[in-house]
Amino acid sequence: MMMKIGELAKHTGCEVETIRYYEREGLIPTPPRTEGNYRRYSEQDAERLLFIRHCRSLGMSLDDIRTLQHFQARPELACDEINAMLDRHLDQTEQQIAALQRLQQQLQTLRSACHTQLSARHCGILQNLQSAASSSECVCHGERH
Repeated sequence: MMMKIGELAKHTGCEVETIRYYEREGLIPTPPRTEGNYRRYSEQDAERLLFIRHCRSLGMSLDDIRTLQHFQARPELACDEINAMLDRHLDQTEQQIAALQRLQQQLQTLRSACHTQLSARHCGILQNLQSAASSSECVCHGERH
């Protein structure tokens, strides 16, 4: 079954511009065109696009996806490079989680600076943000900026 780009977009839940971008990046082969100059995509193109979307939903980079496509095209290769890539991705994810947990704690600390509804002049959150901007200590970081 052949599809135009709009049909492919609807079938895969991917924006038309994203499909074109993936083509430019070489993640999807340039499709043949009709006499009317419309792109014509196959079911294999749709599967490739869904694979890319799934990888992107896992936070994988375009380079990671290229690596995975390389191994898809050569199934006889050992997958140690794939394992190493995923291990690196897991490490990065753990670092991001730790950074987000620090940010959450900082925001909670900052939020605790104002418990009641006051005028902005007396708001502890605003005062702490202003102090940090003027190189004073702030409660959220517990140090000078």
